[in-house]
Amino acid sequence: MIAAAGYAGIEITDRMIGHYATTPDAFASALSGHGLTLVSYAVGSESGFTEPALLEADLAAADRAIAFAGAFPGAMVSFGSATVMSPGPAESKFAVAAAFYNAAGERGVAAGVDIALHPSSHHSTLLASRADYDRIFAMTDPALIGWVPDTGHILRGKMNMLDVMRTYRERIRYVHLKDVDAAGRWAMLGDGLCDIAGVLEVAGEAPRFNGWLVVEEESDQAAAEPEAAVRRNRVVMRRHGV
Repeated sequence: MIAAAGYAGIEITDRMIGHYATTPDAFASALSGHGLTLVSYAVGSESGFTEPALLEADLAAADRAIAFAGAFPGAMVSFGSATVMSPGPAESKFAVAAAFYNAAGERGVAAGVDIALHPSSHHSTLLASRADYDRIFAMTDPALIGWVPDTGHILRGKMNMLDVMRTYRERIRYVHLKDVDAAGRWAMLGDGLCDIAGVLEVAGEAPRFNGWLVVEEESDQAAAEPEAAVRRNRVVMRRHGV
C-alpha cells in the first residue's frame, strides 16, 4: 500500500515488527521487494523510560534495537516519549528518562547508529509542553541523541510549532508529519493547523536533518479508509514539492 502510493521508505515500530524483530535480513528482503527503505526503528517501553528499576532492561532493549537498525544503512533508532507510569516527583522521572536517552545515545554512537527521542502528547506523557521539551533537551547531550519533531504532538501540546522547531533545529534528525484541528483532534494532513510549508523550511535549515519526512495519519477518516488516506497524503506532499 505504501509503495504503491509512491513513498520511498517507512518507519516501523517494535510493536509492529513482529517476527522480523529477530530476522533483519528477511525484513530487508521484504522491503527491497517493494522498493522501500527503512528510515527508523521506533521503540517504546512498558516502563515509560522513567522507572529506575527497569533502566537496565530498557538499555538491553535499546541494544537489541540498535543492532537491528544497524543492519539497514542509514536507519535510525527513535525512542518514544518518556511517560509517567507510577507515582513520584517529576524531577526523578526526568532524571531517569535523561539517563536512559543519554546512555542509549552512547550505545548508538558506539555502533554507528544515530539515535533520537520522540516526545508525544499521549496520556501520561512526561514531555507534553514547551517547558517539558526545554527540560529534557537541557538534560540530554545533543552529541548523543537527536530529536524527531512530531508536528501533531507539538500542536496538541499548544506550542508554537515552528518556534520550538527553530529553537532545537540542531537536534532534528527526521520529521513526523501529522495534523490536528483547533480542538486537538487528529485531522487529515493539510486539513488542520500544521503549517507544512513552514515545517519543510525549518527542517531544510537543520544541519543534521537526514531528509526523511515520515507521514503519520491518525484521523478517523484514515482509520475508516487507510489505503485512501495513504494515497491522499502523498498527493498533499507532492503539492509541497516533496
